[in-house]
Amino acid sequence: MPLFSLFVLWKDRVRIAKFPSASSSWGLLVVSFALCLLGAGVLGAELFLSRISLLVLLAGLIVFFRGWPLFRAVLFPWAFLFLMIPIPAIIFNQITFPLQLLASKLAASALPLLGVPVLREGNIINLPALPLEVAEACSGIRSLLSLTTLAVVYGYLMEPRIVIRILLALASIPIAVVANSLRIVGTGLLVQYWGQDAAEGFFHTFSGWLVFVVSLLLLFAVHQLFVVVARPVKEKL
Repeated sequence: MPLFSLFVLWKDRVRIAKFPSASSSWGLLVVSFALCLLGAGVLGAELFLSRISLLVLLAGLIVFFRGWPLFRAVLFPWAFLFLMIPIPAIIFNQITFPLQLLASKLAASALPLLGVPVLREGNIINLPALPLEVAEACSGIRSLLSLTTLAVVYGYLMEPRIVIRILLALASIPIAVVANSLRIVGTGLLVQYWGQDAAEGFFHTFSGWLVFVVSLLLLFAVHQLFVVVARPVKEKL
């Protein structure tokens, strides 16, 4: 992620170099706030605060030495760096379980359509062969975060319109959820017809990579759909 931010800065180096130096004392206030975040993170053993304090400090230094106009010019590559910081554990846990339930519901709705009767109890899908638990690792939160990050990168590289970039980033969320549910459906089919051993080991790892590739293809397809829909609107304008 830092390499991508550096790439964005290098790509816009000519435009950024044209900004005059307009030092602002407000930068010192931002630096002070960053140091407070660092102190709070260290004293409270909260890694998230300690980590984001570095980015806030960077923003304060930019404002102090070059001013707000330059900071606005580098806002995107600076903000992108927040995606490399892990979500706080308390927020991560609040997101993970609802995703487990959602993936379980979608998989439990799809499996009967494929001839496999199920009974869902929370995040456990009871198949005729054996129960299938949608564990925390199968919630899809990691693939969702990875796909969202890649959607931001893809949108910046392939789409000049900011609105469509934002839509692509938002579209990555349902795409990741649906793709993860399809992975659980595939696992359920293997467990039902080939036994538990067929759904463990190599397949479990391979299916994760395969589903992520499918997610990227879906993201590309959604982008093409946005382009087709936006073209008539642009022509009318």
